[in-house]
Amino acid sequence: MLKGINPLLNADVLQALRAMGHGDDLIIADTNFPSDSVARQTVLGKLLRVDATAAEVVKAVLSVFPLDTFVNDAAARMEIVGKPNEIPPVQKEVQKEIDAAEGKPWPMISIERYAFYERSKKAYCVIQTGERRFYGCFAFKKGVIPPDAA
Repeated sequence: MLKGINPLLNADVLQALRAMGHGDDLIIADTNFPSDSVARQTVLGKLLRVDATAAEVVKAVLSVFPLDTFVNDAAARMEIVGKPNEIPPVQKEVQKEIDAAEGKPWPMISIERYAFYERSKKAYCVIQTGERRFYGCFAFKKGVIPPDAA
């Protein structure tokens, strides 16, 4: 355990988040997502796991992970097949965690299912959660932390 670090963030996850650079994508996926096969194609090349709900994992990650302010797709969700505008409860819960972490409403774009798979394969890494509800899959683009004011 570390003081000030959410205990869900294990050593492997912290190492990956720290190694990522500006513009790198992080995928947070539910238990049904093909996480292992997709993760093997990412920059990290191996699957990371955090056995908690999607919202809990997003809250933990965003406690240390800056979102990219230079793009409109820094936060994204997988669309429901045939219902791209429907937002299920799992995605609403994650939206609340994003807004809380950023201290303001933060838009989360939607990505068609197969386009989400393609974005995931190009990501830095994939964290598979214990989320069992469908469409608990999200992409986050890493931003920057500015220098301290002089």
